[in-house]
Amino acid sequence: MAFLRSLGTGALVARAVLGWVRRDPNAGDLRRTNFHGRTVTLAGGPALAAGATLGAAAGAPTGRLAAAAVTAGAVSGAVGLYDDIVGNRPEQKTAKGFAGHFGALRDGRVTSGLVKIGGVGAAGLVASALIGSRRTGRFGRGADVLLGAGVIAGTANLLNLLDLRPGRAIKAGLLLGAPLAVGRGASMTAGTLGASAALLPADLNEEIMLGDSGANALGALLGVAFTARTGTLGRLTALAALAALTAASEKVSFTKVIQDTPWLRRLDELGRRPPQA
Repeated sequence: MAFLRSLGTGALVARAVLGWVRRDPNAGDLRRTNFHGRTVTLAGGPALAAGATLGAAAGAPTGRLAAAAVTAGAVSGAVGLYDDIVGNRPEQKTAKGFAGHFGALRDGRVTSGLVKIGGVGAAGLVASALIGSRRTGRFGRGADVLLGAGVIAGTANLLNLLDLRPGRAIKAGLLLGAPLAVGRGASMTAGTLGASAALLPADLNEEIMLGDSGANALGALLGVAFTARTGTLGRLTALAALAALTAASEKVSFTKVIQDTPWLRRLDELGRRPPQA
């Protein structure tokens, strides 16, 4: 029952928020041109962030886990939306990646991307502290909290790195979330997956984009779900994998890797609107 309630809450809230944002008089500010030259809206970002966050909170087994989901999802979605809007300004576009944003800081400029990095990191730390640790020692608990924060922020960043083609980030989120939707804590993941599945058709049809808001929130909530059901070894292993992928992204194009790998290319293109349509 909790699983279905969470799944339904995520899907219904995501669709409702998408419709509400699209009808807003200021919705024109969210229009962007995608890689096919089509006009899409970033309304998918706040819609996914709201649906996934409320869905996850509805399925959380404890109040602390619900608070962790709300903190990670809402803050990551909010600072992501800020970067989506402000980061589109000409003076902001010159800073790319971690190196670019911290380089701008050395020059005395605080970029919207740096605000996003700080916000997602802080949200991950608070959410991980709310999740806590099974270890009894102060050092062990502190280490687990830091590892969990890294997993939450790292997963948020990974999904954002993948959000370069229609449906790619949501597909990755569904694949990452599927194992977490079984067993202990499954109902919390169900809300995130419900919101994602509800918006996937519009994303594939190039009507919406997730942007930083949706991709960061989706990744952060999956990170919360993973952290809540793992201990030190699981968090350490996940963080190492996330760090390796993030480092690789600075040198290698994920899009090129996907295009050069037949089975990944087929999965990436599955359900997507044809370019000439």
